[in-house]
Amino acid sequence: MDPRVREHAAVIVNHSIGVESGDDVVIDAHSVAEDLVTALHEKLADVGANPLVVQSRTGTRFRRAYLRNHDGDFDLPTHEMALFEAMDSYIAVRGDANVTEEADINGATQSAYSQARQPLLEERLGKTWCLTQHPAPANAQLAEMSTEGYENFVYDAVLKDWDAVREHQAQMKERLDAADEVRIVSGEATDVRMSIAGNHTLNDYGEANLPGGEVFTAPVPDSVEGEVLFDKPVYQRGREITGARLRFEDGEAVEWSAEKNEDVLDDILTTDEGARRPGELGIGMNRDIDRFTYNMLFDEKMGDTVHLAVGRAYDETVGEAVEQNDSAVHVDMIIDMSSDSRIELDGEVVQRDGTFVFEE
Repeated sequence: MDPRVREHAAVIVNHSIGVESGDDVVIDAHSVAEDLVTALHEKLADVGANPLVVQSRTGTRFRRAYLRNHDGDFDLPTHEMALFEAMDSYIAVRGDANVTEEADINGATQSAYSQARQPLLEERLGKTWCLTQHPAPANAQLAEMSTEGYENFVYDAVLKDWDAVREHQAQMKERLDAADEVRIVSGEATDVRMSIAGNHTLNDYGEANLPGGEVFTAPVPDSVEGEVLFDKPVYQRGREITGARLRFEDGEAVEWSAEKNEDVLDDILTTDEGARRPGELGIGMNRDIDRFTYNMLFDEKMGDTVHLAVGRAYDETVGEAVEQNDSAVHVDMIIDMSSDSRIELDGEVVQRDGTFVFEE
């Protein structure tokens, strides 16, 4: 076993979720991540926790078979809800044998499945959780990298001094906490404003997401105005969406299009009413993630990027006096901020062409 796998497991157990003796821990992973699952069992045994492995993540042949043969009228699986209610923490491991395994599932079926399982998502997010990546060959192929090159990329992003990351990103968190309005401008295609007044900014330094490397908050639901070109691809439901453009009025996407796979974008945005409203504004700050890999866990953390997620807002980012956007989906989409761009907070430029004012 690559010794970095055990280092990865140690970061998850000791830093990301802080497992304690007696904790019941659910690990959700594809079988291609067996090395990491094995290393996690070693670390969980060291602290006296109780692991249980399930395989509910996307990209499995059996889930495709289930969805392809279902009539589309899904019920909430109460036995799975009982598991999530009983657990103390949840570790989700990305890693695929075939990244396009579910590409031929009907979009309406995908949306109905997500809607039926939304209470499971809410229960999971209410517990201590961590989402991470095992460097599987299929994910390396999607990133157009060798397996070894992708392994190095993943471990360079994961095995970091997360205390130093927290301190660096705190400079942007403090500015967002003090601001009421954010404006994002990139080229001639993107100019969007939103209020974040009353909401909270989170500093992601490798806890719920591993790797970390962003600060994020939630827009006030009815405040988003303007147009956005998401100039990085979005990989959803086994298909690539490129050139996605959205126009927002009163916080809601009223027009949208895409250069490729517009039908997938349409399925996402029509999942439910909340799917057309942004639930997250995130600013990428991880300079070690220096290339696009078709994996949002990494791509949204890239320095020189901003992302908006349509759909569900995270509970922790929403202030008590602010309405929380609710949806069965949460889909991140990325704006390249490396040139001819700026981020403004209450009219003051805090980032220009990818460089923050505190980095100049």
